[in-house]
Amino acid sequence: MTRAYIGLGSNLGEREATLAAAVEELDAAPGVSVLGVSTNGALALETELPARELLELLLAVEARFGRDRSAVPAQGPRTLDLDLLVYGEEEIDEPGLRVPHPRLHERAFVLRPLAEVEPELVVPGKGPILGLLARLH
Repeated sequence: MTRAYIGLGSNLGEREATLAAAVEELDAAPGVSVLGVSTNGALALETELPARELLELLLAVEARFGRDRSAVPAQGPRTLDLDLLVYGEEEIDEPGLRVPHPRLHERAFVLRPLAEVEPELVVPGKGPILGLLARLH
């Protein structure tokens, strides 16, 4: 089992209901168990899935909630946004899959929920989450 951390967000429709339903769907997926959810934007899970398969699951869940990545700019309106932020201790740089998320260490709005869900997290290649967050303040 690998511990992974997912960023989650929504800026269209019934946001809270969408996020709650997406977390339930992920928890029900074979080989995935949600361990914890922050109050704003991150979840921890354990998975048997390789990183690429986990990413494909995240994209499929987004699509089921109406996300069309081809129709809207990456930072545009979206019903659901699921980002694979950290996958175990791995550093992966492949087409369409970069883990840890490339700008994770520069974004307090991502680091804060991650620190809430796992304050002892060490981001591979970047360092302890609390140290990364302190550098931004």
